[in-house]
Amino acid sequence: MLVSDFDFDLPDELIAQQAAPRGASRLLVLDRAGGAIRHDRIANLPGHLRAGDLLVVNNTRVFAARLLGHRVPSGGAVECLLLSHPAPGTSAPAFAPPALRRGKPFSTLQHPSAPVSAHEVWDALMHPGQKLKPGAVVRFEGDAGVLMAEVLERRFHGRRTIRLWAEPGGDVDALVDALGHVPLPPYIKRGDTLADRDRYQTVYAEVRGSVAAPTAGLHFTPEILADLDRRGVERVAITLHVGYGTFKPVRVERVEEHTVDPEHYEIGTGEAAAVNGALDRGRRVIAVGTTTTRALEDAVMRGRGRVEPGPGVASLFVYPGFEFKVIGGLLTNFHLPKSSLLMLVAAFGGRENVLAAYREAVRERYRFYSYGDAMLIL
Repeated sequence: MLVSDFDFDLPDELIAQQAAPRGASRLLVLDRAGGAIRHDRIANLPGHLRAGDLLVVNNTRVFAARLLGHRVPSGGAVECLLLSHPAPGTSAPAFAPPALRRGKPFSTLQHPSAPVSAHEVWDALMHPGQKLKPGAVVRFEGDAGVLMAEVLERRFHGRRTIRLWAEPGGDVDALVDALGHVPLPPYIKRGDTLADRDRYQTVYAEVRGSVAAPTAGLHFTPEILADLDRRGVERVAITLHVGYGTFKPVRVERVEEHTVDPEHYEIGTGEAAAVNGALDRGRRVIAVGTTTTRALEDAVMRGRGRVEPGPGVASLFVYPGFEFKVIGGLLTNFHLPKSSLLMLVAAFGGRENVLAAYREAVRERYRFYSYGDAMLIL
């Protein structure tokens, strides 16, 4: 299967640069069996579902992962995007105090002593990469305080393993949230604003850990959720922390040769029981977003036919030919051409159906990507 089979023409002006008010976006509804398309509004989503459906959302919370600072002592500008803590079982590089610079030590840094705590160590993308070698020190500061970073290990494509600490001490996560910027997707060609801190977050976000929003959930309002409740649509939340790999381009020619980056998820015991119970009774499980889909389908494979509770790592690459075991409906945004997310949607809705719907969405001037409009496949 060729990656080029998932290409489509998209005018740049349809890539949403600002979010519509919650609940105001358009909704394209696709019948996966026959390919029929209907146009509606996301506020009317509850009318497309039925009593007994189980809606599964991703309650991850995006944190302010983009830090802007300067090198010590040169003052050169540095941009750092925190990605994740190293995977469990990965040993952090041994700590070594910063080397002497200009004949004297960095005594003013109040550098913490070894050993390195796993909570202090991050995988990160840093720019300019060529100057940020192991031992390089960076300072991020603002009204809330000062955050320091040391490069521990140089990796590939600008990636670094770094250690963060607060100076002279304090809560590192709180300082990251205070000093950091919202990590808007690379196709949003503007700086983040205070409004993005709220808008690039679902109303049910709870568990901090994502560097990108589960964008299908950005459409929900308390009123839409209440309407779903009144109609007898049940709802449970699971957690999958969305990584920067969600923006990873597919650089191979054949779909089967691509790999997706792993993402950590967790499904509670009660939530797994609710999903398994819905499947046992022949009720539809509606996934809100591709992240929810990957977690559920990975968990059912891990449980050999039953959604298994507990933590997991989703490395599942879903493309046409995949046999879905859990989801019977999908709410999602419109995705990039030739992307792994589009391939997942095409696997569920049918490639020809989905691409025809995308062409219709372009003709009807739908807004695309993270801050764009929504698509419901049933």
